[in-house]
Amino acid sequence: MTYRVGITPEGVAPDGSTMYGDIGLARLRDAGIDWEILPRGTEHHLRPEDVVGYDAVIAFTHSRIDADLGSLEPRLRHVARYGAGYDGIDVAGLAESGIVLTNTPAAVRRPLALAGLTLMLNLGHRFEENARAAREGRWTERGTMRGRGFVGKTIGVIGLGSVGSEFVRLALPLGARIISEHRPSAIRVAEELGIELVSREELAASADYVVLAAALTPSSHHLVDAAFLQLMKPTAFIVNIGRGPLIDQAALTSALRDGLLAGAGLDVLEVEPPAADEPLLHMPNAIVTPHALCVTEDFVDAVSDDLIEDLLRGSRGERPRYAVNPGVFEAWRGDTARSEVSE
Repeated sequence: MTYRVGITPEGVAPDGSTMYGDIGLARLRDAGIDWEILPRGTEHHLRPEDVVGYDAVIAFTHSRIDADLGSLEPRLRHVARYGAGYDGIDVAGLAESGIVLTNTPAAVRRPLALAGLTLMLNLGHRFEENARAAREGRWTERGTMRGRGFVGKTIGVIGLGSVGSEFVRLALPLGARIISEHRPSAIRVAEELGIELVSREELAASADYVVLAAALTPSSHHLVDAAFLQLMKPTAFIVNIGRGPLIDQAALTSALRDGLLAGAGLDVLEVEPPAADEPLLHMPNAIVTPHALCVTEDFVDAVSDDLIEDLLRGSRGERPRYAVNPGVFEAWRGDTARSEVSE
């Protein structure tokens, strides 16, 4: 039976070209694997009836994927996420159904950290305001648009996972004090990087730049709320490269409008795409990019390579390199496959 892969349809043309360009789907066909684009609507919620006849699925955006995904198709064994995040996916439920979830965290780490650094540098040097002044011929005002800079300032990073720790490594040469939220999972990384761990309240009150690189979980939803924003300095900036719902967007809009903080750099929003009248899109002290600031040539090449490689491994019953629920592969393909891939 031919191994078949379904692809969620957002940004994918019938010939397999995508919004990211060529992601290497020819490698699947070269390996004797068929792929097809799934019906419209599956980019929002992937349901059991959508995956009948498929062994694997590529999910481009943050489709909701429930535990019962494979209830109508026992062949389904693999969901491959193009990117790192998997909020909205019932990982434990998929594992119980024998479905492995893979993502591409290594490929995303450096480009996303660089995106966060880009937003922070932009805010710290008032790039948008200076560029606007140049376009409008306001050269005599250039001395009035002095940036905050970074030497001697404090950068507070929330989320010291793969992306957050990479961001810290990139930011260390700037001459700023770098702190992060005190969590048990952060202790080892903080010691390795040589940064201080403080309470969330202290981070909010002392940071000149707050950078969010945390995963979205029930406990991190709206971790930046009105109370957090009220603790921040009116001269401080906030950057979000994690997930939009990490910030209470209404509270942030009010804080920016009322001068409770100096500005925000956001590559993610609570609702994507936002409405045309979303206030943050039109505020002079907010920089909003369309959840794509990390998408560079090296990002696309690396993410595509890791995605396709794990799909090929899965088609052969081998252990994927980037499994979110790695124990699942042991149940693949029966006893023969288990013996072939045992470690």
